[in-house]
Amino acid sequence: MRLLTRYVLGETCKAFLVTLTSLTLLMILIGAVKEALAQGLGLAQIVQLLPYLLPNALIFAVPGTILFSVSSVYGRMSGANEIVALKSLGLSPMVILWPVLLFSVLLSFATVWINDLAMSWGSRGVQRVVVDALEDIAYGMLRAHHSFRTPAFSVIVQKVEGRRLIGAHFSLQEASGPVTIRAKSAELHSNPGSGKLTVRLEGYTIDAPGNHGEFPDQPLEREIVINPEAGRPDTSPAHMALREIPARTRQQKETLDQIEQRMIAQAGFRMMTGDFARLSSNTWAEDARQLQSERYQFYRMQTEPPRRWANGFSCLCFALVGSGMAIRMKNSDALTSFFLCFGPILLVYYPLLAFGLDRAKSGNINPYAVWLANAALVVWGLWLLRRVIRY
Repeated sequence: MRLLTRYVLGETCKAFLVTLTSLTLLMILIGAVKEALAQGLGLAQIVQLLPYLLPNALIFAVPGTILFSVSSVYGRMSGANEIVALKSLGLSPMVILWPVLLFSVLLSFATVWINDLAMSWGSRGVQRVVVDALEDIAYGMLRAHHSFRTPAFSVIVQKVEGRRLIGAHFSLQEASGPVTIRAKSAELHSNPGSGKLTVRLEGYTIDAPGNHGEFPDQPLEREIVINPEAGRPDTSPAHMALREIPARTRQQKETLDQIEQRMIAQAGFRMMTGDFARLSSNTWAEDARQLQSERYQFYRMQTEPPRRWANGFSCLCFALVGSGMAIRMKNSDALTSFFLCFGPILLVYYPLLAFGLDRAKSGNINPYAVWLANAALVVWGLWLLRRVIRY
């Protein structure tokens, strides 16, 4: 009995580790190339990105890898009639199934943790590396194309001499309105960790709302905010750690209650005074939009924890379905077994997951509806295993 357990678990773990290593390296490479092309990163920045890209690659690689491992191992065993031989000895197929299912449970908990790490530490790390490398990225783009653009500013230059930008033309987007600065020469300096870029100007002309001037001999240092959220708590639920979400959800609920109470009080006062026109004013419409936005944020916060747990436990669901399908299909080819198992999962699991996630984020259904896809796979997997054990 123990020999069978060790054999099946050993074969599954070997297939899992080899496939996971290959698939993770491939996904990290794709992620690094994607960021490099999108952001214009150099080799040094790509190397800095790799640790932050690893958790993100793993959350996609682990569920697919466990499915491939169980489908290849059990498909090969079933194709070689080892399951039939096991039954002929009076042993239930559960003897070789429970070790892998237990391994999948442990793997699911690990995947939840990896998911949490990727969404919080990984995403923030990638953003920090890109912002801190903005100086090098900008100089690289300006040398190659004489122009560089971000959502916060754009710059066009005549030429680049070392670190000096000759004939620089900056366009900035600020709260007061668009700002245009022309300078004989300029330099860019990033401030790591601050989310800001310092521009040093010489011989400049500035054109801003309510401000126009020429300063041919006066130098100027100006800070451009690239990432306004740098140094602040991330307000996006997708980038929060699980431990942070409950407290932030309570704060969001309090904000919602305050907005609703203010709107109720205003509506009551307008009705009492007969000032119905104010209920359709721009101020009331702005309050309604703010309420809708804050409510959507609240629903996202409620949905995020069950979503991460459901994503993590997809490992167990995939193993449950993959093992039963592989045994029943009796195909010893690893790739064929995998695609025979993955095809139905692709048609059932992901559409249900997308439906539950979309409806939960909009507040139309309970946040735990994101488990619908997992529940469907569990029901299907248990039915398959029942058929395997009985027949």
